[in-house]
Amino acid sequence: QQQGGQRQQGGQQNRGNQQRQDNRQGGQQQNQQAPQQQKPRQRPQGGMTVDTRAGSTQVEMEKYNEKYDNLAQSKLGNRDTAAQKQKLTQRSAQRRAGKPVMSRKEKEDAKMRRLELERQRRKNLSITIPEEITVGELAARLHVTSAEIIKRLMGLGVMATVNETLDFDTASMVSIEIGAKVEKEVVVTIEDRLFEVEEDDDDKMVERPPIVVVMGHVDHGKTSLLDAIRNANVTAGEAGGITQHIGAYQVLVNDRPVTFLDTPGHAAFTSMRARGAQVTDIAVIVVAADDGIMPQTVEAINHAKAAGVSIIVAVNKMDKPHANPDKVMQELTEYELVPEEWGGDVPCIKVSAKTSEGIPDLLEMIQLVADTSELKANPDKMAKGTVIEAKLDKGRGPVATILVQSGTLHTGDVVIAGTAIGRVRVMMNDRGEKVAEATPSMPVEITGLGDVPEAGDVFNAVEDERLAKELVDQRKFENKQQQFSSYEKVTLDNLFSHISQGDMKELPIIVKADVQGSVEAVKQSLEKLSNDEVRVKVIHGAVGAVSESDVMLADASNAIIVGFNVRPDPMAKDNAERDGVELRLYRIIYDAINDVETAMKGMLAPKTREVELGRAEIRQVYKITNVGTVAGCYVLEGKITRNAEIRVVRDGIIIADDHLSSLKRFKDDVKEVAKGYECGMGLNKFNDLKEGDIFEAYEIEEYRE
Repeated sequence: QQQGGQRQQGGQQNRGNQQRQDNRQGGQQQNQQAPQQQKPRQRPQGGMTVDTRAGSTQVEMEKYNEKYDNLAQSKLGNRDTAAQKQKLTQRSAQRRAGKPVMSRKEKEDAKMRRLELERQRRKNLSITIPEEITVGELAARLHVTSAEIIKRLMGLGVMATVNETLDFDTASMVSIEIGAKVEKEVVVTIEDRLFEVEEDDDDKMVERPPIVVVMGHVDHGKTSLLDAIRNANVTAGEAGGITQHIGAYQVLVNDRPVTFLDTPGHAAFTSMRARGAQVTDIAVIVVAADDGIMPQTVEAINHAKAAGVSIIVAVNKMDKPHANPDKVMQELTEYELVPEEWGGDVPCIKVSAKTSEGIPDLLEMIQLVADTSELKANPDKMAKGTVIEAKLDKGRGPVATILVQSGTLHTGDVVIAGTAIGRVRVMMNDRGEKVAEATPSMPVEITGLGDVPEAGDVFNAVEDERLAKELVDQRKFENKQQQFSSYEKVTLDNLFSHISQGDMKELPIIVKADVQGSVEAVKQSLEKLSNDEVRVKVIHGAVGAVSESDVMLADASNAIIVGFNVRPDPMAKDNAERDGVELRLYRIIYDAINDVETAMKGMLAPKTREVELGRAEIRQVYKITNVGTVAGCYVLEGKITRNAEIRVVRDGIIIADDHLSSLKRFKDDVKEVAKGYECGMGLNKFNDLKEGDIFEAYEIEEYRE
């Protein structure tokens, strides 16, 4: 009976399963759920059930069966809905469901609406475009594809690729056509961030001293005129009475300061004179009454006019018997300068630097012109000005003479001038006194720069030293790039000129001078001497003594070394003699130009030459009453003779040329002192001797060719 009951139970189970399989899809799931959904079984009477489960606890299955039935029904309902949704996505089902189908016209209208929305969005789009921009970058800024930009460009007749660079005008035309508002992108450079250009308030402006430049032809008496004004004798210290580089002085006129710049008159210093005119307010043009207007006078007039400065003419040398001021005034009218006496607006003051006649009138006129010009500057800001001159001092390093034009320069300020940067260590005025600050129109000499700046460079005091160093690096890089780009590449156009240059001889020259302005002047003068047969090329120009490296460069490039107001190092001199390098040293620029010119013509024939006798070093300086300054010296090489000319050299730069007044060994006067001995020497005029200075003894020897 037991077995029969189990068979009956199994049969009912199978029938239930088959029934559910017919009603549902996915038979495997239904098989798993079938046992839970079957109806409660009735036990056969008289049957006996054996409980095989672990434990004797009876589990009520009814509540579980009911729960699972409900769960299965809900799942079935969801599945049917999903299937229905899936079918409705088809086009035929949509039609059956009564949804509208868009016609072609409706599609076009929808597309136009989308485009209109896009145009409205772009109308509100505002972009900035730099001077140059690539097609790809412009597309990114406009939020369109590069293809769209290229298509628009083709419409404008411009064929471009994605990486092509467009200028601002083209890029802005495309952007406006697309519908964007365009603004030009302002690039803020390091200069803009460092040097703030701000309008000065009239309340902050104070009166500043006028800056006066003295210009004119060679030997017309510019420096003598300045001497008469400031009662100091500078001309005696200049070789041949010619001013070799710009000096700046401040003098008091009626207890009010006036700054004077003294520019050299020689044609070689044209560029320096141009710079002198650019930084000044008043130009005093000196014309000799016996000479009249000369070529450099015309240049000076043109520079002053170009710089837009007030012009005052000083007719000098009125003490000479052949003085003819009327002739000078007549000549001035030819250059559109009409004297006040003749109804014009140019003051002409008759002066004599020798007798000081007319000097007070000249100063009064300078002050009057300055007052009418109402010269003002704001002293309460960072200093700005111009480098007048720069040189390399062995003890102090790079030294620059600067003219403050606006603001106030203080000791400790960070200064940038061209490619030179540094912190102002010491400031000296024109009288050699240390000053803590320099106000507008005040010339000062500063130390502390890292390099020697170019004369004429603009200098600025800055607050951000790190940014200033970045700017200097950028300027140096740009200078290098410019230098590289200046080398001419051979092309078909210039091939013929290069071939013709093959027959042309080249004269390479190395220029060394005491100050930067002189280097430029000598360089320009020599390069102007080039002609069809010989080209003069200055391959190197620098400040300081002639060094060993200069001789090595001259030897390698077969060049001549021209030294102007400097001396060679002993080692450099020995190397030059050993390698056969020609070393020519000058104190007056005319001689250098004339020698090179005659050498080019193959006619160099000097009638005199220097014969070097010996060198002595100052070990101690004594000041003796009624005698003056005496130098205790040790003879390093050669010999020092009683009749020798003596050249005083300090740090490789000639500071004086003089004669011996005395030569002694112990207490005895001697005719000569040989190498290795000590002696006492006194000079006729020069007394500013220091320990470590070198005396070079030489004789001028005449010879026949």
